[in-house]
Amino acid sequence: MLHPSYADLIKVVNSGVEEGEDPVVSSRYSIVMATSKRARQIIAGDEVLVDGRGKKPLSVAVEELNQGKIQILTDESAEETEEISEEEAVAEVSDTESPEAEEAVEE
Repeated sequence: MLHPSYADLIKVVNSGVEEGEDPVVSSRYSIVMATSKRARQIIAGDEVLVDGRGKKPLSVAVEELNQGKIQILTDESAEETEEISEEEAVAEVSDTESPEAEEAVEE
């Protein structure tokens, strides 16, 4: 028996969805895909958000999802997040450029 169960994980993921809205996750497949993606991120060196000492990356990913430390994004919200990240990156580059760098470019 899996603990937490798929039903429990689906409830956690959809807990922020208001009545009448489409649920973020409606199938076990979505849970499996999200946790496997997170496990790959952990293997690649991303920071673990829960106490995961001695646990396999997939178990850590399931625990992070169960505790609400990670979120599953819909396609629409993922696109919005990417746009915001790109805008922030452009703003950071603009902020770090000095007047001397601009003068060098103009010459």
